[in-house]
Amino acid sequence: PQLPHGHMPLPSFWKVVEDTLQQSGAQLRAFCQAFETVTPSPGTQQPLTPAEERKVLSLVSKHGPDKLYQVTSNISGSRDLDLTLLRGQIVALLQSSDTKGNTSRWLVDAGGPRGFVPAAKLRPY
Repeated sequence: PQLPHGHMPLPSFWKVVEDTLQQSGAQLRAFCQAFETVTPSPGTQQPLTPAEERKVLSLVSKHGPDKLYQVTSNISGSRDLDLTLLRGQIVALLQSSDTKGNTSRWLVDAGGPRGFVPAAKLRPY
């Protein structure tokens, strides 16, 4: 939607921006839920350990819930800056490409270590 600019007082303008973002967020969540219903998840969702749960909460507060991804299969990093992660781990997306612009490797925050992982082994959490 076109955002009405100039003639609006700033607080009203930010309210419009916020409403638009919330609406988009809701649409995205609905889409993700629909997508999860259509595609059976590989294996069952593993319950998180209290330590993992704390890590997830810190990732959410740092990056927001829409940036969280779950690792769908074990990843063993082979190159410099690659992360080695286990299936079921939660990470936050920092950048959807590597330093060379390759979109099949994403830069993630694994709740401490940061590095690259194959995008194909991540799914929205």
